[in-house]
Amino acid sequence: MGLPGHRRTSSDKRKRSAHFALKQIGSAVCPKCQKASLPHKVCAFCGTYKGKQVINVDKRTTRASRRAKTKK
Repeated sequence: MGLPGHRRTSSDKRKRSAHFALKQIGSAVCPKCQKASLPHKVCAFCGTYKGKQVINVDKRTTRASRRAKTKK
């Protein structure tokens, strides 16, 4: 069974974890509604992807509002 050879100093710890920082998320612009969205994902505002309607957004909003009313 392996044992630690020596104590990890604070500078060694910081050097090792220097690349653990969070990376900035890139955003794209929806060509239909011009809202910011994640690249390669369906636009949450208008429901289109690659120029095609994929999600019926009106149906989803009405369903969410009905669910909110029943939970109260």
